[in-house]
Amino acid sequence: MAKHITLTAPGPSLAPPATGTVVRRAPGLRAILATVLLAGLAGVPLLSLATGESYTMTLVSRMMIFALAALGLNLIVGFGGMVSFGHALYIGVGAYAVGILSFHGITNGWIHLAVALGAGAALATLIGLVCLRVSGIGFIMITLAFAQMMYFAAVGLKQYGGDDGYALPMRSDFGLLDLGNDVVLYYVILAVLCATLLAFHRLIHARLGMVLRGCKTNERRMRALGFQTLRARLATYVISALVCVLAGMLLANLARFVSPSYMQWSVSGELILMIVLGGAGSLMGPVVGAVAWLSMEEVLSSGAWGLPEGLRSLVSTHWLGVLGLVVVLATLSLKQGLYGWLQQREEKQP
Repeated sequence: MAKHITLTAPGPSLAPPATGTVVRRAPGLRAILATVLLAGLAGVPLLSLATGESYTMTLVSRMMIFALAALGLNLIVGFGGMVSFGHALYIGVGAYAVGILSFHGITNGWIHLAVALGAGAALATLIGLVCLRVSGIGFIMITLAFAQMMYFAAVGLKQYGGDDGYALPMRSDFGLLDLGNDVVLYYVILAVLCATLLAFHRLIHARLGMVLRGCKTNERRMRALGFQTLRARLATYVISALVCVLAGMLLANLARFVSPSYMQWSVSGELILMIVLGGAGSLMGPVVGAVAWLSMEEVLSSGAWGLPEGLRSLVSTHWLGVLGLVVVLATLSLKQGLYGWLQQREEKQP
């Protein structure tokens, strides 16, 4: 009787793992980048204290505040497909809540926080109920119109400085959290940013986040499946606005100054540029984009280190044009953004 011989090629088995086996993947480039970035942000005050130079800490604080605002806007832009040119309005609401209350002698930070979030939630709900009835260019124009209305309303507040703005007598008083100390304020900003990242990670993987992403793909189908799409989009719009309100509060405390310029449409445009540069629809993308955008802005406006004298003078004079060119080239070469490109690359790997 003939014998059947089975030949087995050497090497690892290609069979799927047994049921219950957990396959652990090594951390990817984006996880490493996120860890390094957050660790670097945490170490900036230590570096500033060691060198005796405080400007870097102030600059990075500003980067984190705008990263927080971009993170809030990205919730509806990147995950919901709702492009808003009016979220600078909510930065202004947070800043003016601090400024107006401080002007009248109310310096308690918890009252500032409650008033800012309450006013921001009410305003975002009313605006959301109007602008979410339309989509596309209509949504963009309505959000821009509301932002410009609030901008000119702030300009008309002559009692609080009008167009010139108003300098705060002191920072918000949170008791044990002494925001008058720059290091404490820095770590409060970092803590708020990290908490928002964690909360958004849970939100986008929860039912509300799934509905939001489904609406971005095909809202009509989501409605046909029985989902309350308007309610879900309104809820995420309000959450997005409240994150920008927090950013406005922190910005007012950092600068100890409030101004209608916080509400200009160009601020909303910068937030969108940060999102696109970092990667719309990715969690860490707005943070990477904000750090990259403001770093380039600082380097180019200060004279572009390392360039010949003539070229340095040209770049420092026309740095906005150079910055725009860099963003165009980055967008064309990395269509998913800096961080989004890493995410797309990892998703393609087996």
